[in-house]
This record gives sequence, structure tokens and C-alpha cells, in this order.
Amino acid sequence: MRSDGILGNINDQVTGVKATTSKRVKWLQRRERWLVVLGVILHAVYMLSIFDIYFKSPIVRGVDPVPPRFSAPAKRLVLLVADGLRADKFYEPDSEGNYRAPFLRSIIKNQGRWGVSHARPPTESRPGHVSIIAGFYEDPSAVLKGWKANPVEFDSVFNRSRHTISFGSPDIVPIFCGALQHSTWDTYPHEFEDFATDASFLDLWSLDKFQSLLNQSNEDPKLKKLLQQDNLVVFLHLLGCDSNGHAHRPFSSIYLNNVKVVDHVAESVYNLVEDYFKDNLTSYVFTADHGMSDKGSHGDGHPTNTDTPLVVWGAGVKHPLPVSSSNHSDRGFRFVDDHVHDAPTPIEWGLHGIERVDVNQADIAPLMSTLLGLPCPVNSVGILPRDYINMTKAEEVEAVLSNTKEILNQFLQKSHIKQSQLLYFKPFKPLSHYSSILDKLEGLILAKDYDAAMDLSENLRSLALQGLHYFQTYDWLMLMSVITLGYLGWMIYLVLHVLQSYTSLPGNIFGMERAAERNSQRKIYLCGCIVTGMICLLFVLEHSPPLYHAYMIMTSFLWIQIISEYQFMKALWKHLFERRMYRIIKLLATTAVAVFIAEFLVNSFTDRKLYTGCFLLAGATASFYLFKSIPWRSGIPIYVCISCWFLSIFTLMPAEIPDNNLLVVSSGAVIIIIGIAARWLALHAGGSKFWLSICNCELKNPKYSALFYFQALLVALSSLMVYLSTTHRAEKQELLVFHQLINWSIAGFSMVLPLFSENSILSRLTSIFLGFAPPFLLLSIGYEAVFYAALALVLMAWILFENTLFNLNIKNSSSNSIKNVTNHLILGYDNRSLQLSDVRIPLAFMVLFNIAFFGTGNFASIASFEISSVYRFITVFSPFLMAALLIFKLFIPFILVICAFSAITKLNQVPRMGCYFLVILFSDVMTIHFFFLVRNTGSWMEIGNSISHFGIVSAQVVFVLLLFALTNTYTKNIQCNSAAKTTRKAN
Repeated sequence: MRSDGILGNINDQVTGVKATTSKRVKWLQRRERWLVVLGVILHAVYMLSIFDIYFKSPIVRGVDPVPPRFSAPAKRLVLLVADGLRADKFYEPDSEGNYRAPFLRSIIKNQGRWGVSHARPPTESRPGHVSIIAGFYEDPSAVLKGWKANPVEFDSVFNRSRHTISFGSPDIVPIFCGALQHSTWDTYPHEFEDFATDASFLDLWSLDKFQSLLNQSNEDPKLKKLLQQDNLVVFLHLLGCDSNGHAHRPFSSIYLNNVKVVDHVAESVYNLVEDYFKDNLTSYVFTADHGMSDKGSHGDGHPTNTDTPLVVWGAGVKHPLPVSSSNHSDRGFRFVDDHVHDAPTPIEWGLHGIERVDVNQADIAPLMSTLLGLPCPVNSVGILPRDYINMTKAEEVEAVLSNTKEILNQFLQKSHIKQSQLLYFKPFKPLSHYSSILDKLEGLILAKDYDAAMDLSENLRSLALQGLHYFQTYDWLMLMSVITLGYLGWMIYLVLHVLQSYTSLPGNIFGMERAAERNSQRKIYLCGCIVTGMICLLFVLEHSPPLYHAYMIMTSFLWIQIISEYQFMKALWKHLFERRMYRIIKLLATTAVAVFIAEFLVNSFTDRKLYTGCFLLAGATASFYLFKSIPWRSGIPIYVCISCWFLSIFTLMPAEIPDNNLLVVSSGAVIIIIGIAARWLALHAGGSKFWLSICNCELKNPKYSALFYFQALLVALSSLMVYLSTTHRAEKQELLVFHQLINWSIAGFSMVLPLFSENSILSRLTSIFLGFAPPFLLLSIGYEAVFYAALALVLMAWILFENTLFNLNIKNSSSNSIKNVTNHLILGYDNRSLQLSDVRIPLAFMVLFNIAFFGTGNFASIASFEISSVYRFITVFSPFLMAALLIFKLFIPFILVICAFSAITKLNQVPRMGCYFLVILFSDVMTIHFFFLVRNTGSWMEIGNSISHFGIVSAQVVFVLLLFALTNTYTKNIQCNSAAKTTRKAN
């Protein structure tokens, strides 16, 4: 009896197997479909668990507003939000030493206060505006509900106003004013948001609409009366910087000139308002929702995205103060983006002599409410920045107390809701005597001890914020335990399935009669259902969310299935320890290597450079092995080494891909050369025994030659269109419709052609490589086009390595004749059983799959997608189509990897679904690691990355499966002209 460890032990007795083959094949297909569906549902449900554990919605229903007990400093407020404006580009001078915002700088020096507003990721337009206007940080789960629609009803400064006037983007203004009865608003059409043009005219559009409204009021008494009311809010959304930053980068002259346009709008609005009302009772707030990274994107927690300007002036606002060491007592305080309070002001800003007051973005909402004398938005968690407001000491204390009571009311409502739901409730002890603290506060105010009242109020506010966080993570321990057990149960269940379905374990384990076990299994199922039902009943009594039931049922189901297989596991354990010690050591060593590679991949999410060392080592090791193993003279070892070393270069390159149009065009030529080399190899090497399994000697069909030349022509044409489209757009500031149609046609048509190519491994993979090259080139802006070619070379090296192993194994096929027949009959396919050594295939796939992900940037970060990649297909802002194109570009290297993986499983005659389940198993080792790395403290850059890492690995089971289904269209009829089939027939 031969064996290759626990995954490859061979049963010498094959009598009677043929009779059950057909039945077993149907059973296996049903079970595979069931497992795939279960895996997709499980990962989708468990992926949502981090939002229940760490990031529940901050909205608290039923909170009452706190009416202010102070007079309003201002009668109206003007809010100007420059979308996508970076703080440094706003404050710093240009190359000639002139400041880009002269009006607002004069305000900073003579009339108002200034600072940096620190935003919290995701630094997108919707959550940024929610923070500014509503005063809370939208939970990350809101991204699942969409930025555009309003997924939840929330209170805002606009809701509390008597009337709100708003003009700007159709993506922002309707969120806050669409359902507001007391509002006047208008937006420009979506077609105006064209990235091929200078978008600064959008800011001037908002200014013109406001000016027209004021002019109209001179002829409309009703409108004039409305404008003269108190508690009026004017909101102008200025999108120009965001659009120009995406299209032209924040260092471009167009973006920097847009800063001057924004300053002009602010000056014009100020003059219009002051000339119209003439009462000096208007407050002005100028800020931005988020910044812009150097490559023209935003979303993560990098300072270029989180640092935004803040300038406040007018009624109720303090005048400038000189810098003083006694101005702040909270120097150790950290903002939501992990910046330290009173961070040094860059010298080039020229403002180091004027006091800078930084705030968290959510602090702007209570500031605006206080200036207007309105209640704070009921879900606001912002802290009133006292250094901005110009009030008497008594009024200042009342304003802070109003801010405190609003946050305390949220805590009390949250506590009440939780207590009414739970059978056993643990209160937040530091606020158990909050009423006595409030009584003491009122006493201090009556005694006019304002300093003590201020300190006590701020301390109470801090405790209330801690209490809100306490209830946000109240169910943390229980949920973490359930989800962890669920992942472990899924992994064990997968191992059992692989062992039972794709290996040739001895008949006393695999083929055992199950009739005697049915009664005990029924008891296990009954007990499991009773326990699960009792837990779910407890959840019902505690009014737990529906997902809590889903987590528990999923975890219980998996462990019931595992326990029901205890006889198999018992026999397996006995069988394992009957093996020779070196077999056990081999199994443990393989497991250790698999876990090591999984942990290596976990660390690669934060350090791309690890792949450089990985491929340098892999190239050297593989080539050394091939030199020793190949008994004939061959350049294959050298090729494998060079291709791996070439690919290792890319993870040393910057994640922010610099524009290089010439490099993209040149990459088209490289891709054609690689295609020609592969074509020559397929035509001239098929006669050799080594190449027999991946080449076809009958390739001289004119139809296939014409197809190859046509595909090469499309690659050349796509390179030409890259040059023409980009050059014309750069010169004329537009994308021609003719160019657009050609690009779409080339990209779509080229991906269909591989379906008509010759079906040998090398020919079909070459055709797939050439077929997906045109869309990838058209979506490329720099070195990622070269990466596409380098990845294809390494995938070919992987196939050559596996082909070498395959040919070496054929030499020993005569001694394995019984093994071949047995494996064929057991699996019922043209496949053999999985062996322990086959674990290398899914492990190599995982490494290559991840290098396809990280080879051209850190796509685990939300801001790493380069939006200018889509400008050869579309320039008018369309978020869903643009996102689809970016994701498709990301998937193209994955498609190459999966096609190579499918070809290798056919070459080695191993079950592809068995290898797929091993891929999912190893991915879940990473998933459970990332599950424990999810953070809800520290900088929001770390928090955002931890969420995206966990989400990406969790989603692998889904999109790997989808890509398998997609690529199966291209690879299902691939044939291996293998000598093994001849050997098998003879046997």
C-alpha cells in the first residue's frame, strides 16, 4: 500500500466501487452546491457582525432636544463647504509667494477665528456633511446602504432652523433638504459634473443662484419677509475642488486656481449678505467635508484627506488672538484622526502668530447651533469649541451645559432602551448618580461660580460620551465568542468534507455503513435544535436584532454537523496514529507551512514589500529544484527565476501610480511580444514529450492563426487609443464620443474572442491573456500595464513548474497503476484523489491571487482606486459605472490567475472544487486573524484599514466563486494532451 499522508492514503481494495460511483457522483455534486451556498451565506452574515460588535448605528431614537437658555448671538448663518479642499493647499502660498485665498486670510487676521477641522474616515462627501451639519459620525455600515440616499432619518442644524436656503450638488443638497418642508433649494444637473472640464464653474453656479435669490426678493415681498426672519441658514455646496482634484490632482494649476475661485465665492457671498441685511447679525462658517490625496482620491484616514480648513467669523464669533501657551489646557487631547491638539502650524502658512483652534468635524454642528441659539441636533456628539464663541461667561456656561445635556439625553435614552430589553442589565456605573451632578451644576450656576460649573459640565459631558461608547459595544463579548466558534466550526466542517469527498481514505473510514449511526445522529440533531431554540428564545425575549439569531443559528448548525460526524472523526484519529511517524511529521509540517503562508499573507496587507522577498526566494528555490529534477537540457529553470524576480519589482514601487502614458503604450508592445513567443512555442514545441500536455501539435489551422493575429491587432489598437484619448483629453479638456465608442468596442469585443481559440492549455491561456489586455490597457495610467505582462509570465512559470512535476510523476506511473484506477473510480471523474502534496496548488494560488491584488497598489485601502483610470471610457460623473469599471480592472489580473489555476487542476487531474474548498479554508485562517484585528479605537486610518482588510478577506469566498464561474466559460473545454490518459487506459 502506497500513501502520501492523510490526504493521499490509497485503498488497495477497489471491488464494488464501480457499482456506487454514479450514486456517489450525484451525492458529491449536491453536497458541493450546498457547501458553496452555505459558505456564501455564512461569510456574508459573519461579515456584518463587526458592525454589531464595533460599529452600531449612532442614531438614538426618542431623544428630546434641549432648549437653550441663552440669547442667540446671530440672526442668520451662512455655511460654505468647499468639497474636497485640503487644508494645506488652502493656507499655503503659491510658487510666487502669493496666498490663494486673500479674502479669507484677511478674515483670519482681522475678524474671525481659524483652525483645522479634523474629519473621520470614511472621508467621503456624505459622511463629511453629516458630521458638519448633524454633528455625528455616520457609522461605517452606512456605506452598505449607499451614500446618496438617506438611509436613516437624523436631526440636523437645518431641521432646527426656521428656514434653510441651499444650492449645490445633486448628490449632497437633497440629503439634507429633500424632505425638509421649511427649505428653498436647487441643484445643477448631474451632467455638469464632467471630470474632463474645469469644474470651478460649479462653484460660480451656486453663487449665481444665491445672488439671483436675493435679487428676486426685492420684487417678492413674501420672499423678502422670509429672508428677514431669524434662525435662517444659508448653505452653499462648492463641488469644484473635489471634481478638479479627482480629474487633475491637487497639485495641478486647475485645482489650485479653484482655491482662488472658492475664496472669490466666499468674498462675494459676504458682500452680498452684508449689503442686503446691513445689521451685522450674520455668522459665517467656511470649511470642507474632506481633503484630497496627492493622487486625486479620498476615503481613508491620511492627513491629506482628514485635514480641512475652518474659518469662522461674524456675529457671536471671537476676534483673532495672539498665540499664548495658556490658551489651551488640553494639549494631550487627540482628534478623531489621531492628530495631537495644538499640532505645530507649518511656517509656510504664515499664520504662526495667530492662535489656531482645531476642532473635530462633528464639533461644527454645536458651534452653528450655539451661534443661532438653536438646540443642538439630538444625535450630535460634537463638543462645543468655546474658543470660537464670543459670549458672556454666564451664557458660555449655559451653552456648554446645553451641549452636555444633549449628549447626556442620548446616553439616558440608550441606557433606558437597553435596560428594557435585557433580562440581566449591567449599567454604566460612573453615571449612576447623574441627577445629583446636574443639581450641583444648577447650584453652581445660581451661585455664579462659572469656572467650577464649566469644569463640572465638561466632565459630565466626557462621562456621557464614554457611556454612549459603553452601550455601543455592550454585546461585544457574547458576539465575539459566537462568531469565533462559527469560523472555527466552518473550517473544521470544510476539512471533514475534503477528507470525505476528495481523498482516498481507507474503506473502514470512508465507506463505513452509516445505518448504525442514524439513531445517535438523530439524538445529536434533536439536542442541538433544542439548545439553539432556547438561545433564540432568550434573544426574542431580549428584543435582540435579527442578525443575532442568524449568528447563533449558523454557529449551532455547523457544530451540530461536526458533532454528528464523531464516528468518522474517531476512526480518522485512530487511522492517523496507525501511520508511521514520518507520515504524521509530514502532515504537521504541511499544516505549519500552510499556516505560515496564511500569516505571511495577513502581514502583506500592511507591507506590500513582503512580496518582493517572497518572489525572489520563490524564483531561486523553484529554479534550483528544476535544475535538479529535469534530466534534459532546458531553459525553463532560468525562465522561472527571471519571471519571478521581474514580478518582485512591482511591490517596491509606490502605491500611488504616477501617470505615464508612454509606459502604457509600450506595455502593449510587450504584451504582443509575449503573445508571439507563446504562439511560437505552441507551434514548435508540441512534438516534445515535455510539452505534450500543454501544447497541441495540430495548431496549424488557418482559423486559429487568423484569430491570434486579430487579437494582437486589437492590443496594438488599444495602445494607440490610449495615446489618442489621453492626448486629446489633455489638450482639449474633453473626451471625444468617437474615441469613447472605439474604446468600449475594443474592450468588449476582445474579451469574447478567447472563446473561439484552440483548446490546448498554452493556446487557450495565451488567447485569454491577449483578450483581456485591451480593456486593461485602456484602464491603465502607469506601470500597472507592465505588471499585467509580468504576472502572465509568472503564471506561465507556475504552469511549467507543475508540468515538470507532472512529467516526472508519469515516469513512475507503471508502479502506480492500481492507484490511478482506484482514484478514477472513487471520484467518478477524470480526476485522481487529492494527496497531501497537492496542498501546494491552493497555497500557490493564494499567493498569486494576493499579488494580483497588491501588485499595483494597496487596494485594501478605500482611497487606493485611481479614478482617472476610467477617463478613456467616461468622464461625466457616474459613481456606479465608474466604480464598476475600477472593480473590473482590479478583477482582470484575478481572472488570469484563476484561469491558470483551472488549467493546472486539469493538468494534474485533481478535482477543482476540492482545491477551491482548500483555498477557502486557508482564506478563513486569514479571516479569523483579521476578525481579531478589527479596531474601534486609535486613529481612524487604522480603524478603516482594519475594517477593509476583514471585509476583503471575508468576501474572497464570494468573488473567488464568481470568478470561478466566469472563467469556467473560458476554461471548461481546455484539454490536456497527456500521456497519462494512455497509461490509464492501458492499466
